[in-house]
Amino acid sequence: MLPYIIQIAPPIINEVIVAQNTNIQNNSQETLVIPDLVSSGETRLIVQQRGEQTQEFTILVGQNQADQPLPVNIGKISVVELNADHQEYDQKQQLITAEGQVVMRFNQAVLTANNLTVNLVTNQAVAEGDVTLTRGNQVLKGTRFEYFFSQNSGVIFDARGEVDQSTSSNDFDLKLPTDLNNSRVRDPGGTQSLQNISGQEGFTFGSGSVGGETNSPSPAGGGQINKIRFQAERIDFEGETWKATKVRLTNDPFSPPELEIRADTATLSQLGEGRSELRTTKSRVVFDQGFSVPIFQNRLVFSNRPSQPSLVQVGYDAEERSGLFVQGNFALIKNKKLDFTISPQYFIEKSLNEGFSGDVFGVKTKFNFDLSPRTSLRSSSSLTSLDLSKIEDNLRTNVRLKQSFGNLERPYNLSLEYTYRDRLFNGSQGFQTVQRSFGGIFTSPSLSLGNSGVNLSYQVGVQQIDAETDRTDLLEPNREDDLINLTRYQGAIALGKGFSLWSGQPLPATKEEGLRYRRSPVVPYLRLNTGITGVGSFYSNGDTQNSIGGSIGLEGQFGHFARNFFDYTNFNIGFNQIFLINESPFLFDRISDTTTLSLGLTQQIYGPFLIGFQTYLNLDTGEEISTDYVLEYSRRTYNLILRYNPVLQVGSIGFKISDFNWTGDTQTFERGNIKPVIQGVER
Repeated sequence: MLPYIIQIAPPIINEVIVAQNTNIQNNSQETLVIPDLVSSGETRLIVQQRGEQTQEFTILVGQNQADQPLPVNIGKISVVELNADHQEYDQKQQLITAEGQVVMRFNQAVLTANNLTVNLVTNQAVAEGDVTLTRGNQVLKGTRFEYFFSQNSGVIFDARGEVDQSTSSNDFDLKLPTDLNNSRVRDPGGTQSLQNISGQEGFTFGSGSVGGETNSPSPAGGGQINKIRFQAERIDFEGETWKATKVRLTNDPFSPPELEIRADTATLSQLGEGRSELRTTKSRVVFDQGFSVPIFQNRLVFSNRPSQPSLVQVGYDAEERSGLFVQGNFALIKNKKLDFTISPQYFIEKSLNEGFSGDVFGVKTKFNFDLSPRTSLRSSSSLTSLDLSKIEDNLRTNVRLKQSFGNLERPYNLSLEYTYRDRLFNGSQGFQTVQRSFGGIFTSPSLSLGNSGVNLSYQVGVQQIDAETDRTDLLEPNREDDLINLTRYQGAIALGKGFSLWSGQPLPATKEEGLRYRRSPVVPYLRLNTGITGVGSFYSNGDTQNSIGGSIGLEGQFGHFARNFFDYTNFNIGFNQIFLINESPFLFDRISDTTTLSLGLTQQIYGPFLIGFQTYLNLDTGEEISTDYVLEYSRRTYNLILRYNPVLQVGSIGFKISDFNWTGDTQTFERGNIKPVIQGVER
């Protein structure tokens, strides 16, 4: 026989007795599905509510055949709760119909509709009219919803909704035991206008310089987009797999979207361990409902950990890669604890100038392994030629084992690190290479000194280092290179305090005002920053390099970036003075810029277009240390950024997709590897 749905109005049921003391223990649910009633006659259900009187229900099963108790096979209990303005049960056809403000709870999900029919013969539910399916943070809307309880499959027509990648692996896991008191199960609160909209750093991919003294010659990027809106003609689902037809995806909370992906089909599957896979056919990116670009990659894997995108990236590095180059990223292993990515590179400009050979190819690798929440192993390598006879001159490697202590949000860190041919940027001395180093570094988080507003941080370390020197007294007369091997003991401490001089008010977070060209409303401000840094370095040959530096800077931004012309200006100016005692025997950490000035400006020209620069100057020599020139096309949902540094001869093309969060009801769619050395410390 078929299951019967029994709904009990009060919210807590302690015990259900079926046919002479056959007990079903159930301490939290309002509704029971009792499968496989196999005999005819009258079955008596006695329901005792906790703290209340016993209620009795009688179910007729065919013709009465005997006075003996009915044999009942309890089987696996599924739980369904159904509430509506009007409900009817057709015993002959085994149909339950509900009309008016229908709310059905099942499998940790909540379904609301205008009309609902449940067929007990086919185990099918059909909902129509303003259908909304909510499961955790996932929201799905449509005109018609068909669902098969026994198969956990169904279809939604004219579907639209939201997917929150940060919780989707749990929300879509229909194998969890039913718990109507689970905090993730919530009733939709009706149509609610968009509010609490916030934008944050999302997915970035690009390459090259990233500003000032932290310039990278190779593509870098990563991040994640958690919340996605979608719309489709039809969505079929079975278990944890969802397939959409004529689908549109966007990160934009507003309609029509600025940025969206359109595809003929899209299939979302859960891979486990916080990962999900999206496969598409004939997909393309559409900008502002007009210009579109085909997507040749039809598979994306989303993870609950930031990752580098598997897209072709373009970079410029004159020193190591002879100019323009491209890079791809391929995740060989990727799960909750382990991430192993290989990134082949092709040096376009070098190939045009020197011809085709192994020297025009390179490769980068990244290996991240989280042994525990407090212990991690990180490794990266870069090879700028596939000619293995030159591997000693083209390979760079870094391996770091880190252990955290204390508060995980603001931890103390102890790191053991090995590097081979580490590339560092040391101000006016340019790029320097540390041939080998091995040692440990202990770093503190930012610590507040009482209520003074002063923040303190420090680090101590010891390293065995092979690096170049210009000190002939430390070099052998007959030598092949200018490398020396010394142990360095180093400690550094920094104090800083900022003073807010003025703060304005942001515009409302609407697409016409505060979110017209930025992922979050611009807050005008003016701020004064001050700091003192002391560094002591001691070398095993008896040399020392000690310094104390003071800095003062003014930064701020004006305008709201909401009008067409000159409505946004961001600037910074800073002065730094270092008082130095002695100097390092090495070149890579020697302090050569004791008096410096930094200047930066970003200015809106028209609409989403901005231009800017960031420069650093040695005031003692008048020499330009580093300068980045920036051209940016800024939109609410994405940014295109072009950078070029003529001093360091590195550049980048960056594309950034914003990650939004919001509450309320949305409408339909129609509506870096170079580390700097500053004051003798690698930063």
